[in-house]
Amino acid sequence: MWGQLMGASSMKPQGPHPQKRLSALFVRNIAGPGCFADGNGLYLIVDPSGAKRWMLRTMVQGKRRDIGLGGLSLVCLAEAREEAAKLRKVARQGGNPLAERQKAKQLTPTFEEAAIEVHKGRASAWRNPKHRAQWINTLRDYAFPKIGKKRVDQIDTADVLNVLAPIWLEKAETARRLRQRISTVMDWARAAGFRSEDNPVHAVSKGLPKHDRGKNHHAAVRYQDVPDFVQLLRESDAAPATKLAFEFLILTAARTGEVIGARWDEINDVEWLWTIPPHRMKGKRQHVIPLSKRSVEILWIAQPLRPTSQFVFSGQSSEKPLSNMTFLMLMRRMGFAAVPHGFRSSFRDWTSEQTSFPNEVCEMALAHAIRDKAEAAYRRGDLLGKRRKLMEVWSNYVCSF
Repeated sequence: MWGQLMGASSMKPQGPHPQKRLSALFVRNIAGPGCFADGNGLYLIVDPSGAKRWMLRTMVQGKRRDIGLGGLSLVCLAEAREEAAKLRKVARQGGNPLAERQKAKQLTPTFEEAAIEVHKGRASAWRNPKHRAQWINTLRDYAFPKIGKKRVDQIDTADVLNVLAPIWLEKAETARRLRQRISTVMDWARAAGFRSEDNPVHAVSKGLPKHDRGKNHHAAVRYQDVPDFVQLLRESDAAPATKLAFEFLILTAARTGEVIGARWDEINDVEWLWTIPPHRMKGKRQHVIPLSKRSVEILWIAQPLRPTSQFVFSGQSSEKPLSNMTFLMLMRRMGFAAVPHGFRSSFRDWTSEQTSFPNEVCEMALAHAIRDKAEAAYRRGDLLGKRRKLMEVWSNYVCSF
């Protein structure tokens, strides 16, 4: 694979070796497979699956060696350069970076030790004390009893399956959060050099029973990358109405058709609510979305663009809305392989991983139907106050670049 990527996407440059050739923007956006040189033997590898990782090619005691530095999700460009510089220094002094890493494996932490370390590193970014506690408590309750004492380099897909399978259907939301948190710990372990194998969580879905969801998931941008995406969106050369509408879609967690068909008479500019009528909703039920401060700001900017149009975001003609392919084509031009509908999944993953909002509030924000008929019969309210807080917190996160 390495040889194929090298041959397909790069040639050894003539003259002095380049230094710091890559940019953070390029690293974030590049989607096609290949091997991209940063300089001094550091390469960004983009696998056909879209996964991105760092590789250092250097001479170790007279022999060429390729040393993995971890995936992009946990090792940024600056960190990869710093680690590559340290390893090259060891090699220049006659040492063996590979042997040093092998010695470090003798100190490989258990899953429990690794999880506690990851929790310490991430906890400062969580403002909600309850969520900080929930993150580690979920692992302590379900994962530690089964794999807590096992070294992270010895954990495989079967171990993860053993943790998730007993609660996968019975406690679906808890299992979903647990899987994401185990995956985060295993990504950290690989980036830290404690394991060389891929994340065992990635293949676990093949051994789990299917939830009755009706259709496949849409490809989504990771919630961690949504702020960067919005920043790139604002900086793109797309038409102003397109950029505003796309950001509005992300902020409201609405569907493409709902956003491009939005009309001014659906907007309550006193309470700042967007009421989508039943005939425009997938479930044929009216849906009310409380608008965040940034969503309101977008409306103020959009209105003068086409002051006579009935549509909030009109296309080339003020009589017609944007095309339903507008957002998808913009994502392709920006270098993203995901689809606009996937931002609803990004929002849902964020609510699970980064907030403590109740499940029913998050599901209602997405206008999801209540499958339990008894629960549906008793739940009459729309949880509007709680959803308003949720959408404002989401907006603050999305615009945190």
